Amino acid sequence: MSMKGEEWTVMKTLRWTAAYFQTHGIEQSRTDAEVLLAHALSITRIEIYTNHDKPLHAEELKTFKSFIQRRITHEPVAYITGKKEFWSLELTVTPDVLVPRPETECLVEAVLDVMVGREAGNNILDMGTGSGAIVCALVSERPKNRYYAVDRSESALLVARRNATRYGLEKAIAFSRGNWFEGVEGMQRQFDIIVSNPPYIPQHQIKKLPPEIARYEPLCAIDGGADGLDAFRSILHAAPDYLAPDGKIFLEIGFDQRPAVSAIIEEVGCYRDFVCRKDYAAKDRVVQSGI
Repeated sequence: MSMKGEEWTVMKTLRWTAAYFQTHGIEQSRTDAEVLLAHALSITRIEIYTNHDKPLHAEELKTFKSFIQRRITHEPVAYITGKKEFWSLELTVTPDVLVPRPETECLVEAVLDVMVGREAGNNILDMGTGSGAIVCALVSERPKNRYYAVDRSESALLVARRNATRYGLEKAIAFSRGNWFEGVEGMQRQFDIIVSNPPYIPQHQIKKLPPEIARYEPLCAIDGGADGLDAFRSILHAAPDYLAPDGKIFLEIGFDQRPAVSAIIEEVGCYRDFVCRKDYAAKDRVVQSGI
């Protein structure tokens, strides 16, 4: 993209960028071009089309070119813009946290479904909270509960707190640092609901993931150990000590992990009412069980 002697309108810039992204193997080339251009111009994606013939100023082009250079290295769009929508909340994201995925909204839906008729007074624990996407979504829907959000990364907790504060949700959430239940030590038998999107990618598969994930997202948020099940073993073996009577646990899983996670649940021996829910692509995505 040359800036010299040529006028670059919004639409011309968009079309050029989408084509350029395609040549660099960017799958959602048009969408990514729209999101980054809108961010560079501080407008909405709809306004790209209502302002299609507006020329870009030199400073706008300079900013946008820097976004293009970052994206062709496969840096996630969310890290470039610093934000990602989840559950209709625009969340701050940084390279310290996993980029929230649409399929994780199925985890939120599963928790909300079991809260029908018991919308208030619950103790709810979000483990490995990352950006705080799950806990913020839950608080936004069911504010009359007590929420706890744990992560072993202080940098991730800073992002989660920032997202909670932006929407005025921070008073409902107690944030603490720790590896899984270390963050709530001393709260045995107190949680009505435990929810987590743990790392579940087998180590040998990480290098095969799209570069947006393999190169840029925090390894601790995706690395599930040799078979992808390390976090499930840790959580499911310890959770019965922390769940209240009739408490329930909800976990996001990989699309092919239902049998293995079910086997861990059976091995623990005290869980009941196992359910596996599918995501929007009809793939196994959420397991839930009670004690």
